Amino acid sequence: MQLKETFERVKRASKSLALLTDDQRNEILLAVADSIIYNKERILKANAEDLAKMDKSNPLYDRLQLTEKRLEDIASDMRNVATLPSPLGHVTKQKTLPNGLRLCRVSVPFGVIGMIYEARPNVTYDVFSLCFKSGNACVLKGGKDADASNREGVALIHEVLERFGVCPDVVTLLPATHEATGEMLNAVGYVDLCIPRGGRKLIDFVRDTARIPVIETGAGVVNTYFDKDGDLEMGRAIITNAKTRRVSVCNALDCLLIHESRLADLPALCEKMAEKKVIIYADTKAFAALDNKYPYLEHATDDSFGTEFMDYKLAIKTVASLEEALAHIDRHGSGHSEAIITQDETAARKFQAHVDAACVYWNAPTSFTDGAQFGLGAEIGISTQKLGPRGPMALEEITTYKWLIEGEGQVRA
Repeated sequence: MQLKETFERVKRASKSLALLTDDQRNEILLAVADSIIYNKERILKANAEDLAKMDKSNPLYDRLQLTEKRLEDIASDMRNVATLPSPLGHVTKQKTLPNGLRLCRVSVPFGVIGMIYEARPNVTYDVFSLCFKSGNACVLKGGKDADASNREGVALIHEVLERFGVCPDVVTLLPATHEATGEMLNAVGYVDLCIPRGGRKLIDFVRDTARIPVIETGAGVVNTYFDKDGDLEMGRAIITNAKTRRVSVCNALDCLLIHESRLADLPALCEKMAEKKVIIYADTKAFAALDNKYPYLEHATDDSFGTEFMDYKLAIKTVASLEEALAHIDRHGSGHSEAIITQDETAARKFQAHVDAACVYWNAPTSFTDGAQFGLGAEIGISTQKLGPRGPMALEEITTYKWLIEGEGQVRA
């Protein structure tokens, strides 16, 4: 293993994090946030190098791009993390056995968390802030598309850590190569947990290849059902926001399901999306309702449904009932985020009870599936699995626990 020495250094450095108090961690996080703003031109210059190598029409371009506003948001999220209560040392269970042994279960860091992600340099900062706050070291494996941005970000973090006397190995960026990914996934004894954050191809590869524990996050095939009792103005705002706010993120809308009794309202529901030139792939009934009333209209194919577009594209499926909408989501959803728009509480409660997803919305857009929006400060990913964390993962989700047992000489019979 070529990177064995690197992983050994990270593992050793992770032990030193236990010596820091929460106040010290918070002070360092605030210093890094300040440094992001102070060095924004330096970060944006590195990001421009990455952007110059990518076609602007690539759906990943938006994810890759950093702006002054996005850097301000990154710094703000890091400051929010610093204000959150420490997730460490919480007593989650406590009891005394009949033999007098005192048992206490307390929250502790995993140790070393490996993060694999694609063209998203903001993840570098989010992962650092959450891992550092929770006492975890992190090994970062970014994609080659964002390599200059990631290296500048890690260099900036290292400068602050060194200023505070903290070993910079607690945040380590691996080479942007497939070989480095493979080595991380086989770093048994060094990396305690791996979290892939990217498209379905990446997540499937990590799950199928890893010899270390993995938490699956986010490929998001997201559906929203506009019910027969949906409010038109509310629906238009929710659908437009879910689709067009940021098309490249995993909580963006991919498929609109509409009750057949509301097809006459479909042009109004889609009207605002035309301003963003969203291409709509409509089934036969929806196509007829939109024909000559929506400028960017195409016929849907079987592949239109169950596709995570990450682009200004949307599929529309007509259904005859709530049950048909639920069956479509069962077949094509990814367990990420799903929504219903309706004024019928009975229908909404049935939808929320039936849909098997991490986040299920009623009269709100799926764009809210985000750690910061959920009040978690930031997120390390959105888990779509059921074993362990589910939904936006933040501080509590990247801690584990250990049992502390105290006795007075008891022995087992």
